[in-house]
Parts: sequence; structure tokens; C-alpha cells
Amino acid sequence: MATLDWIILSGTLLFIVVYGVLKTRGSKNVDDYVLGGNKAKWWTIGLSVMATQASAITFLSTPGQAFHDGMGFVQFYFGLPLAMIVICLVFVPIYHRLKVYTAYEFLEKRFDLKTRTLAAILFLIQRGLAAGITIFAPSIILSAVLGWDLRTLNIIIGILVIIYTVSGGTKAVSVTQKQQMFVIMLGMFMAFFFILGYLPADINFSKALKVAGASEKLNILNFELDTTSRYTFWSGITGGMFLMLAYFGTDQSQVQRYLSGKSVRESQLGLIFNGILKIPMQFFILLVGVMVFVFYQYNASPLNFNPAGTKAVLESEYAQDYRRLQEAHRELEVDKKIAQNNFSEALESKVYTETVDAKAQILAINKKERNNRELARELISKADPIVETNDKDYVFIHFILNFLPRGIIGLLLAVILSAAMSSTASELNALGTISALDLYKRNKKNPEEPLEQKYYVRVSRLFTLLWGVIAIIIACVADLFDNLIQLVNIIGSIFYGNVLGIFLLAFFFKFVRGNAVFIAALITQVIVITGWYYDWMSYLWLNAFGCCLVILLAAILEGFDRLLNQPPIRV
Repeated sequence: MATLDWIILSGTLLFIVVYGVLKTRGSKNVDDYVLGGNKAKWWTIGLSVMATQASAITFLSTPGQAFHDGMGFVQFYFGLPLAMIVICLVFVPIYHRLKVYTAYEFLEKRFDLKTRTLAAILFLIQRGLAAGITIFAPSIILSAVLGWDLRTLNIIIGILVIIYTVSGGTKAVSVTQKQQMFVIMLGMFMAFFFILGYLPADINFSKALKVAGASEKLNILNFELDTTSRYTFWSGITGGMFLMLAYFGTDQSQVQRYLSGKSVRESQLGLIFNGILKIPMQFFILLVGVMVFVFYQYNASPLNFNPAGTKAVLESEYAQDYRRLQEAHRELEVDKKIAQNNFSEALESKVYTETVDAKAQILAINKKERNNRELARELISKADPIVETNDKDYVFIHFILNFLPRGIIGLLLAVILSAAMSSTASELNALGTISALDLYKRNKKNPEEPLEQKYYVRVSRLFTLLWGVIAIIIACVADLFDNLIQLVNIIGSIFYGNVLGIFLLAFFFKFVRGNAVFIAALITQVIVITGWYYDWMSYLWLNAFGCCLVILLAAILEGFDRLLNQPPIRV
């Protein structure tokens, strides 16, 4: 990295931290600290909601996902607009009418304290793990490609977030996320246009799309009714919708964003803003990954994008085998460039048979390349089982560091770290709020005992700091898992369906009482974790499965209880 890159990177991050502290210092009561004084406008809410979901994992993993598997991942978000409509019509009015600080406060009003506490604990477990991964994701990748110390990076990112989140609470998170989203989108658009500029002179954007299409990277829709397939239209509309309902409707890191709205209308408009723009934003990020794929059709690419994996295998007994694969990979790249030129000529001539033949040649080369990459991953795994062999998370950062000009590298690294900070800030803010209000305050012997507002502001700050330290520790001991964006979604899917089912019982099943819900939720969580462990279905379906299961079990338990005409089940 050049000096200019360091200046842009450090200047951007320091500006965000200092801006967040100065704009929001001096919260005097819980309303100010937890809800930002209920002053947020709809555009602030919308950007904050988007920034909370769009972590560094989004900008590191998603382009790599598109590079290897194409645009199909966008189907994961197809259920989001539907979820936004339901949340705007059902969740938001109830939360605002009851004037709650947290989503789980509503559960006590509807059921009982133990159900509120259980839902809060489930949130703390999954979101605490996710906060650590949100820090860990950019750290491990930047440490691998830049040689920076992993733990030092974890600590730096964590401390930067802790400073302004502890200081200003929800308002600090919201105001900094507007700046972060600006930096993020500016960086991604610049990367996109630089990629197009690096393509051969005769390959414009339209031809680049045809090149990607020839390699089946633009296959967006999959209508197969296969529950084992991760990304299909049906899993996005159903499983994705349940996940988004649970995430945006019951996850405090998101609920706290729109509870800070000036009115019900402002909160609803902010969520609709997110529902309209999220899929295009995700589509664009995937498109960046597809353009990186097109770029590497005409430029040399590594056999494995993780430099740590390549280093490990070249220093092992499998070095000779790996070098033979590298040589075969280089030969395929020559063949690939010839095949792409043939495809371009066929497009110009508009002869259908020539186009089909050229496309078949490209697909055959791609298949050989995938086989070589798989063999390379196997060798890396044999050389060092600890090193990550799945290189999807390294594709985009490899392009950034090796091909973008000075200054832009610093900006793109600022994008990655800004995204990590924005998501982590929302998570820590929510974790501190839930710990202080749902657990500490509510489970005190005298929860209604009057105490100064400043006391609970201090308690919230203390818990936010504590969770920041815990997130850093989790990041320091975490291990990379398949694809980082999938890991976060898997963790959410294990817990979210159950929690969503509890809320739907509270909203729509008025005959069900707290004891039946509590027992059903415990049983459901055990079954869902078992189903995930034994791989009963794709993780996206776990959301719908957990949600339906807890509703069914709670209804059955309540029915039996009423049928036997006995007092409610005691726990």
C-alpha cells in the first residue's frame, strides 16, 4: 500500500469515529441513548437499516460468490420486500403504540417475564456470535493478503467501534452509518467502473454481460423445488422471507434502528426505502463480482485466491503436485482467452451455430478450471488442514490490491472496514440495550424502583463496552467457515425462526399463553439445532421450519392444557 492509500484509509475511519462522538455526546436519559430521542427521519432510518445489514462480509464475500457461482445468490433477498410490508403493517404500529425500548419488552406484556427473558437470551447468543464474526471477517482476509497481524486488526476494529457506540448510543450509530453508506457505495461504484475500464478495448459493458452469460454467471432464477438447494426462487420467497421477518422484525439490532423514528410513518417509510433499494444494491454488488470474473477471462488469475493457502502448499511435500496444477491452470487461461475471442467473433458474425460452439468450448474450459481449483483446494487442505481452502472471500480483495490504482486501494479498504464498523456498532448497541433493559433492569428484585435515568444510561454503556470486548475475543478465537456471508446467515437461521414464531404467536394466536410458548420454544430450539447439525435441509428453510414448529407445538400444548381443564403448565 502506498502512502496515499494509508492517508485515505486512516483519514476516513478517524473522521467517522470523531464525527460520531462529537455529534452525539451527552445523552442524558435512556430515551436519548437507546432510541436517539425519537428524532430520526425516514432516510436516516433507511440508510441505517441498510448499513446494519451490509457488513464487511457483504462486500468481501458477495463478489466472490458471484465470481464462482454467478448471480443466483440474489434470490436470497427476494422475500425481503414482502417482509418489509408485513413489518410495516404489523410490527411497527404495535411497537410504537406500546412505547417499548426493545422488541422483547412486548413479549412480557403479551406473555410473561420468562418468555421475554428466553427470547432476549436467544438474541444475545446469536447476535453476540455474529458480532465477533463481523469483526473477524475483514480482519482474517486483510491479514492474509496484506500480512497484517490478525489479532491486532480485530482489536483495532473493535476499539474504533466501541469508542463512538459507547459514547453516543443509537444516535451515534445512525449518524455514522449515513457517512459509512456514502463511503461504501462510492467505493463500489468506482471499483465497478475501473473494472470496465480494464477490459479489452473491444469488450464494452454489453459484450461483458454476454461473456458472463456464456459462462452461465447470469443465471439469476432457479425455480427447482429442491429443499437441498441453497438458493432458489422458492427458498428466497419463503425461507428468505421468514429470515427477513425475523431479522428486521425481532432482531434488536434492526428494531432499534426504526424505533428511533420520529413517528410510525417515518419508521415505515425507512423500512420501505430499504425494501425498494436492498435487492438492487445486492444485485449491483453481485454484478461487480461477475465483472471481476469477466476481467479474469482476459487476465491471469491465481489457482487459489487465498495467498496463505498457496504459501502453505508450496512449502509442503505437495509443492510439486501444486506446481503441476498451476502450469495446467496457465495453459487453460491461454485456451480460455482464445475461446473468448472466438465467442466475440461469433457474436459479431451473428452466426448461431458458431456462437453455440464457442459457448460450449468456454463451458468445457470452465469445467476443467473448476476441477483444477478443486484439486488445488484438496492439496492445500492436505498441506495444512487449518488454512482456509475456500477462496471466495479473497477474490475481490485480490483484484483490489493487484489491479486498482493508488488511492482507490485505500478507499476500497475503507469501504470494507467502514462496513465492518457499521454492522458491529448496531450489534453492540443492541446487545448493550438488551442486556441492560431486558435482563439487568427487568430481573432486578425491585425493577420498578425509581433510579436516575443517567444510572441506566451508564449501565447500557457498560454492557455495550462488555459486549465489545466479548466480540473482540470471539473474533480472535474464530475460525473461517466455508463462506463468511453464509456463516452469518446460518447462525441467524438457527435462531431466528424460533424467535419469529414466538412473535407471531403473540400477534395472531390470542388463545396461546406464556407457559405453552416458553416450553414450545425450548423444544423447537433443540430440534432446529439438531436439524442443522444433521443437515436435514438447506439452512434457509430452517427459518420457516423453526417458525412453524414453535407455533404448532405451542398450540398443541395450549390445547392439551385447556382440554384437560387444568391450570397452565408450570415451569
